Amino acid sequence: MWKLHEIREIIKLIDQTGVTEIQLEEEGSKLSIKKGGDVVSYVAAPAPVAAPAPVVEAPVAAPAPVAEAPKAAPAPAAAPAQAAAASDADVNDPSLHKITSPMVGTFYKSPEPGAAAYVSAGDKVEDNTIVCIVEAMKLFNEIEAEVKGEIVKVLVEDGQLVEYGQPLFLVKAE
Repeated sequence: MWKLHEIREIIKLIDQTGVTEIQLEEEGSKLSIKKGGDVVSYVAAPAPVAAPAPVVEAPVAAPAPVAEAPKAAPAPAAAPAQAAAASDADVNDPSLHKITSPMVGTFYKSPEPGAAAYVSAGDKVEDNTIVCIVEAMKLFNEIEAEVKGEIVKVLVEDGQLVEYGQPLFLVKAE
């Protein structure tokens, strides 16, 4: 059965992404979440007796208004737009190898809070060098460089939610 903190974590992850609907099944329990103010459905595993499985429905919490405040400020909005334009130019450079996220999750640059980052811009890496961790559903997945070369740029911030296929690092391959 799904625990309440797991459901809350899933809702939080979905709220931070472009995903609008997700259906999960684990050991006979089904969880269906639809973004946009609809409902969250949870169907528990059927009991041994011939009774129908209980269904719990609750409204999906809307994003907090506080999260919208930074987007409304004109000065901070201009700087990320300029950074995104510069970042797009680098990401589209065919001479650089992109290390991408193999899953949706949370990016971590170090093995634990307060520890040194696995890699930084300017570091040399081998194809099996661990460059970061992507956490998905409480599992910490080590991501390897895939190529031998030099890290040119780290494209995401520590603790940032990343999408499947999103570039994380740019590497000048040797």
